[in-house]
Amino acid sequence: MYQRIDGAAWRHIYIVGDLHGCLSLLVDNLRRVRFDSRVDALISVGDLIDRGPDSLGCLRLIGKRWFFAVRGNHEAMALEALATGDSALWAINGGRWYSALSEKAKQEACTQLAKARDLPLVIEVQSRARRLIVAHADYPASRYQWQQPLDEHAAVWSRARINRLLAGEEGSIAGAEAFYFGHTPLGEPLTSGNLHYIDTGAVFGNPLTLVQVQ
Repeated sequence: MYQRIDGAAWRHIYIVGDLHGCLSLLVDNLRRVRFDSRVDALISVGDLIDRGPDSLGCLRLIGKRWFFAVRGNHEAMALEALATGDSALWAINGGRWYSALSEKAKQEACTQLAKARDLPLVIEVQSRARRLIVAHADYPASRYQWQQPLDEHAAVWSRARINRLLAGEEGSIAGAEAFYFGHTPLGEPLTSGNLHYIDTGAVFGNPLTLVQVQ
C-alpha cells in the first residue's frame, strides 16, 4: 500500500497530474523543464490511462527507474474488467481504446496493467527534511502515518474531502508537510492548507500540471 522515495537519490523530483493517455503532452512538459531521466524522478498521481490518445504509451512508463506512480481509479477499473470479463464500466469511462488494439498490443497492455496491480496507493517522499505524500483521490485519515491501514476504495475514489474544500471549508492533514492528489479535474490547481489537487483536466484540452517539489 505504501512506497517511500528518498529524495537524496534524485536531483529534481516532479509530480504530474492525471495523464489519461496524454503522453505527448507529458513529453513536451518534461522537455520544457529539461527533465533528465538519469538524475531526475517523476511521480504520477495515477490515472495513466483512458480517454486520451496514447494509453498504452503511458502504461509503458511503469517500470522505468525514474518513474513512480500511485494506482488510480482508472487502473482499478481496467484491472477489474480484465479480471471479471465485464468491461462495461471501464468502456463508458474511456476504456474502449483497449478493444481497438491489435492482439500483440493487447498482450503488452495486459503485461503493463499487471504491473499496475502492484502500484502503491500512497507514495511518501522524504525531501530535505520535508515529508511529501502522493495519493490518487485522498489520504482518508486526519493524520498521515507510514504503513497506517487505509480504506483502499476511498484512497482511489473518494471526492468527499475535495467537495468540502470546493464548498468553502479549509483543509489539512497532519503528519506531513504537503499532500498531492489528482482524480478530480479542475480548471486550475487547488491548494487548501497543505493539500494540493493537481488534476487540471489535460485530457479535456487544459494544461497538464507538473509541479517541481525538489
